[in-house]
Amino acid sequence: MSFKAKESLSEQIATHLAEQIIRGDMLAGDRIQELRVAGELEVSRGSVREALLILQRRQLIDILPRRGAVVKEMSEAHVRSLYELVQVLLGLVIRKAIKVVREEDLDEFIGLVHNLQMAAEERDLDRFFVLSFQFLEHTYPYARNAYVEDILINLQPAIQRAYFMALHLEPDEIKECLSFFKALVETIFRRDVRSALEIIREFAEHQSELVEESITRARQIETAWGSRRRK
Repeated sequence: MSFKAKESLSEQIATHLAEQIIRGDMLAGDRIQELRVAGELEVSRGSVREALLILQRRQLIDILPRRGAVVKEMSEAHVRSLYELVQVLLGLVIRKAIKVVREEDLDEFIGLVHNLQMAAEERDLDRFFVLSFQFLEHTYPYARNAYVEDILINLQPAIQRAYFMALHLEPDEIKECLSFFKALVETIFRRDVRSALEIIREFAEHQSELVEESITRARQIETAWGSRRRK
């Protein structure tokens, strides 16, 4: 497999591996072997090594002594911390957006929500997932803060991993997400900072709890199954 995009080769490899982690094709604890990846993608081990450092920075893998790169565990504490940070950063972005957004900028938000609505009606989870992050990425520049943008971009793969899980946990979660984006745009229209921050807080807490409960249930099942096999 070869890459011909504009981004660097290591970034392309990182994106390729990140998608597998985000969508659950690679699971927590799975090893990522440099030699195998280099062979599959027909790239150098040096490029793969650089890609793994990018994934480590983006909170998708851990690089451990004597084990190498492994997919990062998603514990309840990890998810809770992630959504707490998202709540703070997105709140900052939307607060700034409400102050500086122009009337002509609102058409783009309306178009994004319309596309999300169409994907939700068609139950197209993959398209809805992609559009969700197009919406979020559209808001980042309104922060007018390069440090905030950089943190959000590096954090986004970890957010995507949790968000992808949430979308596939409950049949109605897509409706919850659509309602969140609609409500957020309405607060931007009304320039209502207080309501926007409350909407972000409620959604972050809701989705964090959903993913945390799923992780807890999975661990309980695994523990029960392990105990049964040992008998």
